[in-house]
Amino acid sequence: MQKIGDQSIISMVYNNARDMQLFDEVIVATDSDIIAAEIEGIGGKFIKSKHEHQSGSDRIAEACKNMQVDIVVNIQGDEPFIKKKPLEDLVRCFEEDGVKVASLMQKFPDNESLENSNIVKVVCNQFNDALYFSRSVVPYKRNKGAEETFYRHVGVYAYRKEVLLQFTDWPTGVLEKMEMLEQLRYLENGVSIRMVETNEASVGIDTPEDLKKAIAFYNKG
Repeated sequence: MQKIGDQSIISMVYNNARDMQLFDEVIVATDSDIIAAEIEGIGGKFIKSKHEHQSGSDRIAEACKNMQVDIVVNIQGDEPFIKKKPLEDLVRCFEEDGVKVASLMQKFPDNESLENSNIVKVVCNQFNDALYFSRSVVPYKRNKGAEETFYRHVGVYAYRKEVLLQFTDWPTGVLEKMEMLEQLRYLENGVSIRMVETNEASVGIDTPEDLKKAIAFYNKG
């Protein structure tokens, strides 16, 4: 509900997603009366959900359970600057039958510390399927002479609906509990996550410091 320019963050996310004209429908899933009223006030669609969900994926699974949809894209409410191109690339992954879940990553920004636990890191295999997500630095650079490329996870997911509904039936995994990262539940249950690299500049807003960065990013145009 914090403002960037003359819009709340959640309004920016909703308007951006709708204006892309990439999706059949854009809906905000929330348990908050305040957020629901904000979306209703701009003429948007929302679904009120239960309070006790453990993750965003659980909340979205509840919202789309009875919808006739194939692919569900989860743009988190703290990603106001997400662009159309990476989302198109994300959806295109599902032209490959074996892809059940996909997400975005980008090279770690030079102006951020790898030690920042609010920025989630990801490492992949040669097919760009995620091997692991962590709040710690991965991979650990034991070999100081090795070339280094670190990737940060961008909080946008896409799922086949049936896999998303399966997610809600699985118990919270050990790694998920330790890292507090819901995407690890997929990996712990043997479901690969296809990672799509994007070079589009973005600012995810997890902390008050991130909000300052987001406002500065917005003011630069």
